[in-house]
Amino acid sequence: MRKTKTGLVIVITWTFLLACNSTKKSNSVNEVVATATESIKFSYQEVAGIGKDALYNRRDNSDIIKVGDTYYIWYSRMDSPVTSGYWATIWYATSQDEGHTWTEQGMALGLGEEGKFDSHSVFTPNILAHKGKYYLYYTGVKPTPGNENKEFEGNSTTDITAIGLAVSDSPEGPFVRVENNPVLEISNVASDFDSFRIDDASLLVKDEKIWLFYKGRSIIDGKDGPKKTKMSVAYANAAEGPYQKHKGALLDKSHEVLIWKRQGGVASLASINATINYAKDGEHFSVLQDSLKNIPKAPGLYRPHLEDGNTETEIPGWGIGMIQKKGLAYLVRFEMKS
Repeated sequence: MRKTKTGLVIVITWTFLLACNSTKKSNSVNEVVATATESIKFSYQEVAGIGKDALYNRRDNSDIIKVGDTYYIWYSRMDSPVTSGYWATIWYATSQDEGHTWTEQGMALGLGEEGKFDSHSVFTPNILAHKGKYYLYYTGVKPTPGNENKEFEGNSTTDITAIGLAVSDSPEGPFVRVENNPVLEISNVASDFDSFRIDDASLLVKDEKIWLFYKGRSIIDGKDGPKKTKMSVAYANAAEGPYQKHKGALLDKSHEVLIWKRQGGVASLASINATINYAKDGEHFSVLQDSLKNIPKAPGLYRPHLEDGNTETEIPGWGIGMIQKKGLAYLVRFEMKS
């Protein structure tokens, strides 16, 4: 750990497998054989504008897009001392210097109407610029059903979540909820991996379809659900849906969903088991690198391919993640460099 003029910087080195030039099929699952490695360094920097704050806590940010010469990010914001996203609204900020300095611009999405699925909290946003519009995906939750005071308990039985969508002609809003909200809901089969919570949308345009990656928790796992979270995907012909879920989970132990385009396929960081995974077809993932240390928490990347018409597919170089400690939740910048 060392101090710099720009803030606190922590440098961590880990190995990321970059080249995959041999594949074979086994039980309909792609087994990827990596043949080259490259050393990648993670560095973390404090940010201005949406970092440590005595009044507000911020967490669970979106991926980042660039519109003109301005970078945009969306995130969950809570009044201090609340650190949980289950008591949040969605705000956004802009940057002119690749995410070092941010200006908080205002609320992007408030709570839904009373009785709606998102009337208690809206959180974990993500963004997609597509065909001239900006699609803000988010998680919503309502007060606990049957609670006499219409409060949210955060239980493991009835406090289900769903993924909603709001649309705007501008990254600065206003964002208007689509009529078919929520666009993705939990499974009604108890044994399914996503029968209690779905959350954390991460978007991709692939094969002329919208791919909505998300995480799920099963009702049968109860309080152990968070550590058994899995990732899957749903598909649609249009950003508004309707979405059709992939049958079953794609990745075990993938609490925070982070995906990006890579070599014609999809790469993913699975946070619980600290692995980098790759799927040429976007569905059948194999581990490229395991035992990662000090990975970003709840990260979002600058992903050029989320921008309307941008075909950039190079590995992303920087992003924003969160720190949660001592009653604070705040955002930090990270870089991935070889």
